[in-house]
Amino acid sequence: MENALTFLAHHPVNDAGLLDAYSQTVTGVVGTVAESVVHIEVQRPVNDRRNPEKKTQNGAGSGFIISSDGFIITNNHVIEKAESIRVSFVDGRKVNAEIKGADPSTDIAVLKIDETGLKAMSFADSSALQVGQIAIAIGNPMGLQYTVTAGVVSALGRTLRASNGRLIDNVIQTDAALNPGNSGGPLVNSLGQIIGVNTAMIPAAQGLCFAISSNLAAQIAGQLILHGKVRRAQLGIAAQPVKLTARMIAANKLTTQSGVYVVETIPDGNYDNSRLHTGDIIVAFDNVPVATVDDMHQQLTEKQIGRKVPVDLLRGGHKMTVTVIPGPAGI
Repeated sequence: MENALTFLAHHPVNDAGLLDAYSQTVTGVVGTVAESVVHIEVQRPVNDRRNPEKKTQNGAGSGFIISSDGFIITNNHVIEKAESIRVSFVDGRKVNAEIKGADPSTDIAVLKIDETGLKAMSFADSSALQVGQIAIAIGNPMGLQYTVTAGVVSALGRTLRASNGRLIDNVIQTDAALNPGNSGGPLVNSLGQIIGVNTAMIPAAQGLCFAISSNLAAQIAGQLILHGKVRRAQLGIAAQPVKLTARMIAANKLTTQSGVYVVETIPDGNYDNSRLHTGDIIVAFDNVPVATVDDMHQQLTEKQIGRKVPVDLLRGGHKMTVTVIPGPAGI
C-alpha cells in the first residue's frame, strides 16, 4: 500500500485545475443571474437643523427579481421611510418602484415595478444547506455594474436582531464579504439559486456576514405580495424575562432556567388574555417551553390567531395551566 508521500509523488494535485473549476463555477453563476440583480436608490425625508433647506437624503442597496412581472425582494432597511424608489438594471434602464409590503421583523421587503418579461431567480431549499458549501454574494451597489464575492456557508441557524427588536431566526452566516451597497442582494449556491438575502455585516468582526434564509424570505415575500404585511399573533401583555430559582424548577419539574414575567396585561376585544395576571411567570406556550420574550415571539405566529392556546405558568410559585386566545397583531 502506498503511503501518503508516495501517493502524492505519483498523483500530484493540480491546484490550477481546481482553481479553474472554482472560477468557472463562480463566473457561470454570475453570468446566469447578474441581470436579475438590481440597484435600488431611495430618497428619504431628512430633518437637519443645521441645513434646513435639505429636504431629502439618498440611500441605496440591492435587490433581485423573483417574478417575470416585476416583483423584487430587498431588505426592509434599504427602503424604510422612502419617499421615492428607483430601480436600475445592469443594462442602464431605470424605473420607478412602489413598496408592495415590508416586514421589519425579518428585514424583508417586496417592491413592484411596472415591467414584464423579466428574468426571475429561483429559490433553493435553505434547510438542505451544509456548512462549507459555496456561497456567492451578488449586489448592484452602483447601478450599472454588479459586485461579486464568493466564500462558503460558515454557520447555520444563527439569530440576528431586527431593527424593531425581534429576533430573526435561521440566519445564514457566510464569509462572502458584503458591503452596505450589497444589502438586499441575493446569496446564491453553485447552481445560481437563492439560498439567502444578504442583510448585515459586523464591521468589528472581519468576515462575519449574514443572510436571511431563502425559505424564510420566500415565506415572508409570499405574505407581503398577498396581504401587504405579515400576519402575526399577539397576547396584549408587557413582559420581561426572569430567572427561576432552583426550588421553583425542581418543585414544578421545569426544563428552563428562566420564564416570561407578565408585567402588565392590556385588555382588548381583539384577543383574550383575561386569565393572565400581572406577576404570572409564563413557562410554556402551546405546550412549548418558553424562557424568554423572544421564545414567546416565535410561538405567536399567524396560526395561533383565534385559537384557544394553553399557557403553563407559575402563580405564587405553583404551576398551573390557563387558556388564552391570541389576536392579530397590528390592528
